[in-house]
Amino acid sequence: MVLEALGSVIVGLAIALAAAHRLPGRFPSRPLTLTTGPAAALLGAFLAHSILGPDHFVQTLLAAGGLSAAMLSLLVRPSRRLVPVRGMAR
Repeated sequence: MVLEALGSVIVGLAIALAAAHRLPGRFPSRPLTLTTGPAAALLGAFLAHSILGPDHFVQTLLAAGGLSAAMLSLLVRPSRRLVPVRGMAR
């Protein structure tokens, strides 16, 4: 259980760091991004461990990464550039 928790926090932090590096201007703040990733991954690991049981380490980490990515996607702001849609009547 401790290794699942530690692994999920590492996975969540890696996903948050990658997201903050890849899309630096699209997140509200870097500290919020870097805390949301591991916290969501820890929640995902808890849920997966509760549902699957103790002998599913890889599946627990996959669920942790999935929930971390999903929660981080809720923080992403739209880009500032608006693309006009052709063929739309005003």
